[in-house]
Amino acid sequence: MAMDAGEIERILKQAFPDAQIQIRDLAGDGDHWAATIISEQFRGKTRVQQHQMVNAAFGELMGTTLHALSLQPSAPE
Repeated sequence: MAMDAGEIERILKQAFPDAQIQIRDLAGDGDHWAATIISEQFRGKTRVQQHQMVNAAFGELMGTTLHALSLQPSAPE
């Protein structure tokens, strides 16, 4: 079963309460998503560390229930 945008946003907000989040359905199939996440928690972290933080928020859901998620994490300017 695929994950919907609301559930993706809920998980991200739980992990990054200060975040500004934008979720987009890339293919219109509810299975391939893109997320822009702006959070102070990313400040000073490498791109790899930022992606690891987001992947950790999803745990076992990443790659199973959440099939594909393109990430654009960043700290606020």
